Amino acid sequence: MRAIFTILTLNLVVINLQAQNYQKITFDSSTADGYYLAVEPESDDILGVLVLLPGFGQTAESIFPESKIQNVAYANGILTIAIAGGQKLYADETVIKKLDSAFEHVKSKYKVDKNQFVMGGFSAGGTISLRYTELCAELGQKAVIQPQGVFSVDSPVDLFHIWDYFHRELKKDYSTAGTGEAIFVSNIMLSEIGNPINSPENYNKLTPFNANLDQPGNERFLQNTAVRVYHDVDIVWQLKNRRRSLFDTKALPSSEMINRLLLMGNENAEFVPANQPGYRSSGLRHPHSWSIVNEVELIQWVQQLLKN
Repeated sequence: MRAIFTILTLNLVVINLQAQNYQKITFDSSTADGYYLAVEPESDDILGVLVLLPGFGQTAESIFPESKIQNVAYANGILTIAIAGGQKLYADETVIKKLDSAFEHVKSKYKVDKNQFVMGGFSAGGTISLRYTELCAELGQKAVIQPQGVFSVDSPVDLFHIWDYFHRELKKDYSTAGTGEAIFVSNIMLSEIGNPINSPENYNKLTPFNANLDQPGNERFLQNTAVRVYHDVDIVWQLKNRRRSLFDTKALPSSEMINRLLLMGNENAEFVPANQPGYRSSGLRHPHSWSIVNEVELIQWVQQLLKN
């Protein structure tokens, strides 16, 4: 049955190229980035909403050239919403307020229930999605939405770990891209939330997961939520091109977070290794890419969550 679904869906993706067309919808006219992109499904009967967040500093528009998730969603009755978090690595008050406002608008415009959402994102977008979903679970009925699932694509799930990683990159000073990112993002973190040594409370408030804790941290709010983390664990590429070990990869804390969720009894917590190498739309080989996600299989997962 799964094979038939896959074949039919892939055919629909090819036929319905218009699924790449999207609407730019403004929900807050007071700011230039107060909008989301909507790819409405082929069917008038919306099964649910898939929210996608791009990486740090990327626009909502940057998602669609890198993935066909929205096309498969279009063919299977799912509304895709793309929204940017800005130059943020975490779901702080500014990001939360923006997402809350956008989701209120989506619920009103498309007449969908707060329980008809699944969230996911790339890199920082995944970090934000995870923490926002945790906050929704913590708030319960007071939350604007209650995501049925959340996924991240090569995201830093542990802010303590990513801070230490940035400083290892600076010390090595091997990769221009890695060093530049480490300087830029760590400086923003320092100005906004300090460093984890002097301001651990800020990091514990914002991080989806803290591997250093002996007791469950924020991940405990995902105990009853379907969770996926996607990673292209190509250590050979990392060593050759970036001089990074497994200790430096985002997969290390992600795998620990999933393991702790499994130990809590969450059988819907999954570490999903890429079944093909990651590539950017430009053709550049890079493990840090949207393409590590199998779009058809992801939408199958989303459908199952929305139908439950």
